[in-house]
Amino acid sequence: MKLTILGGGGFRVPLVYGALLGDHAEGRVTHVTLHDLDGGRLSAIARVLTEQGAGVPDAPVVTATTDLDEALRGADFVFSAIRVGGLAGRAADERIALAEGVLGQETVGAGGIAYGLRTVPVAVHIARRIAELAPDAWVINFTNPAGLVTEAMSRVLGDRVVGICDSPVGLGRRVARILGANPDEAWIDYVGLNHLGWLRGLRVGGRDELPRLLADEEALGSFEEGRLFGPEWLRSLGAIPNEYLHYYYFNREAVHAYQQAERTRGAYLRDQQAGFYREMGRPDTPPLAAWRRTLADREATYMAANREAAGIGERDEEDLESGGYEKVALALMRAIARNERATLILNVRNGSTLSVLDADAVIEVPCFVDAAGAHPVSVAPLPYHAVGLVTAVKAVEREVLAAAESGARATAVKAFALHPLVDSVSVARRLVDGYTAEHPELAYLRR
Repeated sequence: MKLTILGGGGFRVPLVYGALLGDHAEGRVTHVTLHDLDGGRLSAIARVLTEQGAGVPDAPVVTATTDLDEALRGADFVFSAIRVGGLAGRAADERIALAEGVLGQETVGAGGIAYGLRTVPVAVHIARRIAELAPDAWVINFTNPAGLVTEAMSRVLGDRVVGICDSPVGLGRRVARILGANPDEAWIDYVGLNHLGWLRGLRVGGRDELPRLLADEEALGSFEEGRLFGPEWLRSLGAIPNEYLHYYYFNREAVHAYQQAERTRGAYLRDQQAGFYREMGRPDTPPLAAWRRTLADREATYMAANREAAGIGERDEEDLESGGYEKVALALMRAIARNERATLILNVRNGSTLSVLDADAVIEVPCFVDAAGAHPVSVAPLPYHAVGLVTAVKAVEREVLAAAESGARATAVKAFALHPLVDSVSVARRLVDGYTAEHPELAYLRR
């Protein structure tokens, strides 16, 4: 079975390959094709993968190419993790937004809109090439903003594209651990959009254990989200929000922390990864050791500005483990390729799952997965406060898609202006001016 990884020179690709190395069952991935526009990054990551696979029986063969069509031909699965504009683009997104006093995070607020406007045209082009060259392939999208990009690609590929994210999985595992439950045996009631969702229950043996956690002050404040949001707010919600909702619930504090920080997250990653790839350009650099060292630092500094705003200090060691998006991707591929039924939290088309959204809207919910793909599970209605956020942000996503299709500047302005974290049409206009001046990828937005 052939897996093609788009964005194959990306820093997190070794996580995916590492997961594949542990799969020895019949029907496993035997060939991995890395695709990237940057040949130097491709070469660096290929070196890491070569050392990872050394001595592993039947390790998947790895090839690399800068030709998209070559990479797609014959693919059974396509894993998309591209970054249009690179980390320099992300850093610019943050800087331009913060200059206007609004959030510039990669997937939330003005930064997420700018990134979406750059990425959607490229993602749609890729989807069309997949439909032409590998029509039977399944696409696993990790490209951010993951929900928006998955919805854009689904307009071409239908249900054969599924979005994944490690945030809900990581949240579910942390809550299960605090409750003394096995996360692999618990049912996680989670619903929302990508980076905008809530864990509303965690059932073990048919019993919802979340009320027990909400009633325990000490336990509630002992893990990442409990410290980030505070036990009192979590009890008020009666749910555990995805960590990205900190940008909404504590927006002023988050923006202030970003403005006061020495570097934004995007600027930090831009500089850190530039150093890693420079180091990998030296033939005497031990690839795997250099990658692991960089990864450890990256994970330890995740959402540092938010933790500073909340006054909670550095991450605890037990919170450093992510949800493991590579494990989600592998489980998704296994379920489809081998009909090994699985339950996973995924980004899929809504159908009739959430009545407040239309059938084509991509949402993030638990899904049953089998050889026919991912099937969203029925969920209880959202409370009104969540309905407001979900419908407002989905409306913004639709304007981003419309702007990417039409090239209309006025539609792009509308996308920014409608977002709950952008509080002025005048600011929205200045944001569009700033982003189009900075990013050549946005030249398509007509005046």
